[in-house]
Amino acid sequence: MPLSRFAALQWLSFAAVAGLLLYLLGPILTPFVAAAILAYICNPLVNRLCAWKIRRTLAVVLVMSGLLLLFVILLLIMLPLLEKEIALFVARLPNWIESARVRFLPLLQQWFGAELQWDSAALKQMLQNHWQSAGGIAAKLLPWLGNSGGALLALLVNLLLIPVAMFYLLRDWNELVAHIDQIIPRHWHAKVREITAEVDAILAEFLRGQISVMLLMSVFYVVVVWLVGLEFALPIGIVAGMLVFVPYLGMVLGLLLATLAAAMQFTSFGSVVMVWAVFGAGQLIEGMVVTPWLVGDRIGLHPLAVVFALMAFGQLFGFFGVLLALPLAAMLLVGLRHAKQVYLASEMYTKP
Repeated sequence: MPLSRFAALQWLSFAAVAGLLLYLLGPILTPFVAAAILAYICNPLVNRLCAWKIRRTLAVVLVMSGLLLLFVILLLIMLPLLEKEIALFVARLPNWIESARVRFLPLLQQWFGAELQWDSAALKQMLQNHWQSAGGIAAKLLPWLGNSGGALLALLVNLLLIPVAMFYLLRDWNELVAHIDQIIPRHWHAKVREITAEVDAILAEFLRGQISVMLLMSVFYVVVVWLVGLEFALPIGIVAGMLVFVPYLGMVLGLLLATLAAAMQFTSFGSVVMVWAVFGAGQLIEGMVVTPWLVGDRIGLHPLAVVFALMAFGQLFGFFGVLLALPLAAMLLVGLRHAKQVYLASEMYTKP
């Protein structure tokens, strides 16, 4: 008994020290955590390539190159769309201002008794000149960049650390797992491996479910926005659907792009409201129906538990809590299942 208490005290001390180190090192752990998550997601692809007699280092390079290609394709979809919409916005803004002047300027003069002058042609020329000289923005930003050099350098280092750490984690993944397996206490080894296998299976189901959500929401946004009559339905729908794995980012970015496109294309405000309604409905369907159905059912969480997990982890840990809510809830569920088995076998439950 004294030995077990001493061992428990050792483990509690170890957990306290580990928690303190995680807290103190939190600001520098972000790129490594992001790299570990990406490595975990990509490791099955690397293993599959290795099964085809491809060396692991080359397999890692191929997988990371594929990820980079997907990122570049996403940028190629988004940036021309943004540039075209902003250019149209700048070109049409003077006409909107002129329309507002014709409609509201007489009312303002009548109410306030002041003579207001507005040169729409000069305003249009000024906006066009500023848009054509937008390439000079970088030079104007240089003084600000110099004043914020430390923060920007830290951000750049963190961004560069992610692919570097991801490469080494993927290359040495099997060795790292084997080393961790060796240091697990032998009398806990079987149970830890059982729990780890369950967690790995649940996280795999989570990833499959999340990919299904992304594909289904992409189809939803593309089809519904096209039915509304928006010209850029395909790129906007793809961007909004593919980014739903980041809470609210897909909906917000898609809504901004769709609003700009609708403002350029439609003449009535009612059509813009219809676009807003599409994205509002999409957010509700994704959060209340699609994610609980395709993700919650796969990882064994009740739809209400999915909604509660998103709210609870978001309240506790903010944005990253919402991002990791479902996999963390699934891992917690595995722990609770095993804790329930221990409780049902204990004297606390069985002793009358």
